[in-house]
Amino acid sequence: MRDVSFGQYYPTGSVVHRLDPRAKVVFSILFMVTIFFVSSYAGYAVVALFLLTVCFASKIPVKNVIKSVKAILFIMLFTAIINIFFYDSGRVLFEWWKIKITLGGIDFAIKMALRISLLVMGTSMLSFTTTPMELTDAIESLLKPLKYIKVPVHDIALIMSIALRFIPGLMDETDKIMMAQKARGAEIDTGGLVKKVKAMLPVLIPLFVSAIRRADELADALDARCYNATDRRTKMKVLRLTWKDLVAFLFVAVFVALIFLDKYLLVGADKYIVEFFTGLAA
Repeated sequence: MRDVSFGQYYPTGSVVHRLDPRAKVVFSILFMVTIFFVSSYAGYAVVALFLLTVCFASKIPVKNVIKSVKAILFIMLFTAIINIFFYDSGRVLFEWWKIKITLGGIDFAIKMALRISLLVMGTSMLSFTTTPMELTDAIESLLKPLKYIKVPVHDIALIMSIALRFIPGLMDETDKIMMAQKARGAEIDTGGLVKKVKAMLPVLIPLFVSAIRRADELADALDARCYNATDRRTKMKVLRLTWKDLVAFLFVAVFVALIFLDKYLLVGADKYIVEFFTGLAA
């Protein structure tokens, strides 16, 4: 659970941390959309180089970003294996009964695994460089036009802020409950899958009780402070775009342009990479 980057903030005071949170949210959305247009290994290399540049600019250790992939490692491997056995394209490398492994299937599985891992690492940068309060303020500002059609934007932002703040607390609470159950003799980390699932029940039930108790206490605290989500509420920090956001936008625009020109600029490099691995397979 410590490897889940969503909701965790890594303060370094870098220039990326000081960017407008609205710009970082837009950049993250652009990154998520753009990565689905990558079609070559050279394109994935450009994405990896882009993430490395952002890591160095934000002063966040690369290993912390890579660790965020551990949370979805099973999903990534499962997706890759499924694509290897069910994607039928290219030269056949192995065939037995109804099982067929082709060069195109391996190629597609590798690209799918790269896409998922880079997608998770890229989106984790938003959480590492933006506090939950900044993130909710940015989302509320971006969704402000929806107020004209009676969408409770402020309530949605408040719910997101509370949810993000609960994640680290719930992780700490889970660790305490697991250590307490182990001290009582519970075998949580041993046995098969069914035994481990049953062993998690003494952890999940107290965790749900604790989460409900925290939510009830938070509701009482908001009510005691006469909190109400009105349009007249002001903000202590007003979000403003600066020249640094413009420079970051130009940097992201160059990255997006490279990816969309992937088929024209990088197809030659990708062809050499595929021929190299084809030769190894032969």
